[in-house]
Amino acid sequence: MILAIDTATRWAGLALHDGTAVIAETGWRCFNTHTIELSPAVQTMLQQANLQPDDLEAIAVAIGPGSYTGLRVGLALAKGLAMSTQSAIIGVPTLDIVAASFGPMPGQLLISAAAGRKRVCAAIYEWQSRNGWTAVDPPTIGTWDEILPTINGKTFFVGEITPPDSKKIRVANRDFRVVLPASSVRRAGYLAEIGWQRLRRGQVDNAQTIAPIYLNDPAGKPTPQK
Repeated sequence: MILAIDTATRWAGLALHDGTAVIAETGWRCFNTHTIELSPAVQTMLQQANLQPDDLEAIAVAIGPGSYTGLRVGLALAKGLAMSTQSAIIGVPTLDIVAASFGPMPGQLLISAAAGRKRVCAAIYEWQSRNGWTAVDPPTIGTWDEILPTINGKTFFVGEITPPDSKKIRVANRDFRVVLPASSVRRAGYLAEIGWQRLRRGQVDNAQTIAPIYLNDPAGKPTPQK
């Protein structure tokens, strides 16, 4: 059994996956109350599935980019569970979770997540026959006014996009399309699927050294990306 934990932004999500199917999944808008809400939500999900923490084989966790506080809360719980139950831990970039929910499309995806102060973190994904949607470059952070002029070609915009920003995107270029809000939801079930795939390949992380991906440090300064 794998538990997926995503607190990268104000959208939080949890899922349980038994290796063949998602057996529980929930997502909710979390208004900077991750610390209060996350542990009880995990406990409730495990109880409803008649599971104990020791039944977990692995923990998949969103590692960013995203909210500084949200990432710390989710990763701290994931680390604690992994070390206390001797489970594997698998860190998954936030935007990869959204990309995993899409099949092939005639164009590229721009996937975004809210970054605060009217900014988003965003990355372009292209379809590869063997690996699915794959990020072309590391994610960047900025306002839509800064990001949109850098995008060319038929592009589907996916992720946390406000209605005013959705309108701005459509006006910017006739080749830009914004997917429906329901299709943009970052689902923890896909995080769990990615976790299982990486667990089977032995691509696990060290619970003591795994760290979040920040595009800005807590003071708002850009952090170098590898």
